[in-house]
Amino acid sequence: MDASSRAKPRILIVDDVPVNCRLLLESLKGDYKIDIATSGEQALLMVTKNPPDLILLDIMMPRMDGYEVCERLKQDSTSQDIPIIFLTAKNSKEDEARGFEWGVVDYISKPFHIPVVKARIRTHLQLKRRCDLLNRLASVDALTGIPNRRHFTDAFEVEWRRAIRGGSSISVMLIDVDYFKQYNDTYGHSAGDECLKRIARSLQASLNRPGDSAARIGGEEFAVLLPETDALGAAMLAERIRSGVEELGIPHEGSAQFDVVTVSAGVATVTPSDHMERNTLLNAADEMLYQAKEKGRNQVIGREL
Repeated sequence: MDASSRAKPRILIVDDVPVNCRLLLESLKGDYKIDIATSGEQALLMVTKNPPDLILLDIMMPRMDGYEVCERLKQDSTSQDIPIIFLTAKNSKEDEARGFEWGVVDYISKPFHIPVVKARIRTHLQLKRRCDLLNRLASVDALTGIPNRRHFTDAFEVEWRRAIRGGSSISVMLIDVDYFKQYNDTYGHSAGDECLKRIARSLQASLNRPGDSAARIGGEEFAVLLPETDALGAAMLAERIRSGVEELGIPHEGSAQFDVVTVSAGVATVTPSDHMERNTLLNAADEMLYQAKEKGRNQVIGREL
């Protein structure tokens, strides 16, 4: 697949009438990547495996109609922000109001007028791109440029649910810069900011998998989210992160123990279930971090729940 094809937005057409699918496919395939589902159940599965940028969803389908499909998509945090346009032969204002209540962004009436279809798709994709940009900006830590606490919280919720569905393990790492107050007192806050930036870059450089993510969640506190990672893998990565920060060799004359800036890390791993609270994992990682600092700092302590 060439670069221009990869850059095309992906649209999922959901309609149980083949002639409608063919008409939309032929009209849109030049500008978009098109997936087709012929039932609500198939659509939900396809969204889970490969989320589209926009969904064209027929209302009247057997077994599971468009309203139920929309409801399920909007209840799932991984798909709730995908814009949905209803395809309908209905002209009832009550039906339109019902759809907008569920989060539908627009209606396209049948029979299709292709210029109108294309115009509305362009409009809602542009709005989606702008919203995504604003969300990304709101999820980035202004100082270090890495994700912030909000992003970590949202990503953790998504990965927690995915781990439950897949029966896989998930690990969380909480990291604290040792004696950072003393660093600021010794070198000043400007130097402290530069120190945090270097640590953030070192954290990101230590992550090899696309699904792993680091975030700054407090003043000198960082977190790392590791989906599908067992306790051994998480501990090995935590040690790589710890040693990577130490090897930066940032002088720290204010440290009570070390000549350079160091970090302590707490790691927790679990294979979650429906009855388990997400905070259980975070609390365990926080307890391991506390133990790492109590036992001398500049070390990693982990626990498997």
